[in-house]
Amino acid sequence: MADKLRTQQQLEALQNKYIGTGHADTTKHEWTSNIARDSYASFQGHPPLLHYMSIGMGQGVERTRVHCMESMVLPCGPAPATEEG
Repeated sequence: MADKLRTQQQLEALQNKYIGTGHADTTKHEWTSNIARDSYASFQGHPPLLHYMSIGMGQGVERTRVHCMESMVLPCGPAPATEEG
């Protein structure tokens, strides 16, 4: 029983520290948005990958970086309407 409690506490600590790990109330849209934002941040943080992407897109590195930053605003489009009640 103590192992189960310790595991649950470690999971909660991870969820508080890293938003992208999600929780029971995370919607599919939030989950996919977190993954997309994490990917765009990784692209920007690894210059060789950013350079590779810019060659493939046929544009400059800075233009590709700006495209990644702009895509982080709404990576999966607006959130779907929810029913409350």
